[in-house]
Amino acid sequence: MYTHTLETRDRLSPADALQILKDGNARFCANLKANRNLLQQVNETRDGQWPFSVILSCIDSRTSAELIFDQGLGDIFSVRIAGNFLNDDILGSMEFACHVAGAKLVVVLGHSSCGAIKGACDKVELGHLTGMLRKLQPAVDAVKLPGNAAERCSSNASFVDAVARENVRRSTEDIARRSEVLRELRDSGAIDIVGGMYDITSGSVEFF
Repeated sequence: MYTHTLETRDRLSPADALQILKDGNARFCANLKANRNLLQQVNETRDGQWPFSVILSCIDSRTSAELIFDQGLGDIFSVRIAGNFLNDDILGSMEFACHVAGAKLVVVLGHSSCGAIKGACDKVELGHLTGMLRKLQPAVDAVKLPGNAAERCSSNASFVDAVARENVRRSTEDIARRSEVLRELRDSGAIDIVGGMYDITSGSVEFF
């Protein structure tokens, strides 16, 4: 598997970039890792990098984007924060990745059984975690079912995953709403912005 050059990366469309991720996840799920020489890629990227995608995902140790999409050194920008929510610094990183460095695709990747989402559902308070989880509360509130307050908690797996999906949906919409730079790139067709959910039980990613 080769490392992208400026020329090969720039020939990609946003749809091409998304297909690369889909194909990589299919290899991951089939345990058919692409043949890469990582030390060679270290050498090939020492003078520059040409990633085709920027992926916002959770810090969960099971959700490394490079692994679940079977990508190598220099292929993706990986942004990780508990609960994969947006803030201004992350938006700035995405603007750099796309407008300055030329990435073709922005992905917000949530996952099943997310600990940060569980904490938000339970309204956990603990040091700096308190303020962080409040940023996920709008997604919790937006999921209307179940209506019974006792069932709107971390022990309800279907509720937790519904909130995780809603959080991805809201974050994906907020990228273009909050960033004029990324909105203009998307509207011109230079990039696309998509959401996805990673299933920790199967290894598969569903894009939506």
